[in-house]
Amino acid sequence: MGYTRIDGEPAPLGSRIGLRQIIIHTLLFVATFVTCMMAGAQWMMKDPFVIENWAFGLTYATLVMTFLGAHEFGHYFAARAHGVDATLPYFIPVPSTIMLFGTFGAVIRTKTPIRSKNVLFDIGVSGPLAGFVVCLTILLIGIVTLPGPEFLYEMHPNYATIEQIPESGMTFGDTILFAMLREAFSGSVTLPPMNEMYHYPFLCVGWFGLFVTALNMLPFGQLDGGHVLYALLGDRQRTVARTLWWVLFAFAILAMLNIVHLLLAESYAETWIMWMQTSIDPTLGRMISAAPWLFQMGELWIFWMLLVRFIIKIDHPPLQESEPLSKGRRIVGWVAIAILILSFSPRAIYIVP
Repeated sequence: MGYTRIDGEPAPLGSRIGLRQIIIHTLLFVATFVTCMMAGAQWMMKDPFVIENWAFGLTYATLVMTFLGAHEFGHYFAARAHGVDATLPYFIPVPSTIMLFGTFGAVIRTKTPIRSKNVLFDIGVSGPLAGFVVCLTILLIGIVTLPGPEFLYEMHPNYATIEQIPESGMTFGDTILFAMLREAFSGSVTLPPMNEMYHYPFLCVGWFGLFVTALNMLPFGQLDGGHVLYALLGDRQRTVARTLWWVLFAFAILAMLNIVHLLLAESYAETWIMWMQTSIDPTLGRMISAAPWLFQMGELWIFWMLLVRFIIKIDHPPLQESEPLSKGRRIVGWVAIAILILSFSPRAIYIVP
């Protein structure tokens, strides 16, 4: 989300939206809906390239687009309410063979500078709040309408003959909110393990919504969290963002070392690898054994931290006006930070052997 102009008057909802833009937005919406249907079919273990199978991904696609739409239109309507010129959402389709969720999300683009902290805050926080309410609603619906074990047996017939579902394969990272919901409904519902969560459209999209919300609320540069924290703390946002960047980058490096340790457990003929196995790997193995959780925080963070460092940026650019936030906005801001904590998973998606 870029900078935008403040003119004190609400912008007409239909202003500056020409036919060409409407066609572009519509095509991107349709394309993203299709790639999400393909992703949903793939989550249900169907061939996504067979059109007849797309029906299996219809619920998933509808839920994903509802969440993304709520998030982006939260930004859009907040911008319009402040007279800020903003585009409609650009949905980003991605084939499920590249991105398992079928989309890289959506963005809106603002066209003129924002000079007020209060306006920056309103536009920045509105998307995560709207998206969080929608994905929490989706999660609750998914929990209270959770199908019986026969649903999972249709995709994994062997599970019907064993006592416990194996916790292996691709696994969604747990969050504080998921743990709270699991405990709250423990007397009436048994949630599937995190490595089978993606077969359930409501639970899968609920988790995806929390994941996207948490990423957007990280306090970096032009992310929503960067806007919110800059509005709350001013230049102190830089200290918080830089510290968190180094912490997550360090976790990513440790996770990469864990991968190196796993690779060195194999047999190799190359002399330099054999040297690493005898000279370095024993020490590395002892370090990992002493604190295994520390080396399993998610190697995917390395790519996200590099993206933040070179594209999104760590520091939030300064505003021309530095008036303090109102008391109500400050309360909402800390609520948004709490949502980040509840939704964040140090290990987003990982593989259990």
